[in-house]
Amino acid sequence: MKQRIITGIIAAALFIPFVYVGGTPFTLLMYALGTVGLQELLNMKGRNLWSIPGLIALFALYALMLPDKWALQIFEWTGYIKVEFAFLAVILLLIHTVVVKNSFTFDDAAFAVLGTLYLGMGFYYTIETREAGLAFIIYALLIVWFTDSGAYFTGRKIGKHKLWPEISPNKTVEGFVGGIIWAIGIGLILNYFIDLDKPVLLLIGVTIIASVFGQMGDLVESALKRHFNVKDSGHILPGHGGILDRFDSILFVMPLLHFLHFI
Repeated sequence: MKQRIITGIIAAALFIPFVYVGGTPFTLLMYALGTVGLQELLNMKGRNLWSIPGLIALFALYALMLPDKWALQIFEWTGYIKVEFAFLAVILLLIHTVVVKNSFTFDDAAFAVLGTLYLGMGFYYTIETREAGLAFIIYALLIVWFTDSGAYFTGRKIGKHKLWPEISPNKTVEGFVGGIIWAIGIGLILNYFIDLDKPVLLLIGVTIIASVFGQMGDLVESALKRHFNVKDSGHILPGHGGILDRFDSILFVMPLLHFLHFI
């Protein structure tokens, strides 16, 4: 626990200034995190990022993560939109399965494509959330963090009924509900001090949905780790695991807020 707390403090001290500054520094940080996240995903599958298919997947990831203002510039230069670059990567991955005579299979290619889509869109919408304003990224991050903390502490205190033992045996129904309640609380407090310019009922409704999706993102990553029989996605954050372990909920919540037209 001590190591977990120390790592959390150091990581927050490094991360928060990028959130505050925004712009290119924040975007480049997301690209760095996306790169590590893709490496963690491929490692679970027994594949290496620094290989031909790994680099093709990385190209697709970078294309999908392009913020709108960068994507527009590239379109003006090349005449191609970022989805077309990503689709080119898909074609190259499929060609690679033939060239290496199925030592890299269709299943491997499909895993790489789904992984880049999962990470690419998650980090892309994280970038766009920061572009929408500091208040929105603070709201989104606090909802994720308070959901996680609320679920943990409520579960430890009063948790009795298992939520999904086949996927994550330590999570409880009480913790799940507690996470939502904590999220609503911090959302209302934040709205009091920083006006998000949203009706209160809308804010509460979106917060509930975001909290649920955040916890589902956590469960999805737990299912992935259980499938590949690994404890953590990586070891870059001592006591916490890897980038995917810390950003699994964020990768679900950021797109959701845009899909709901909250941002």
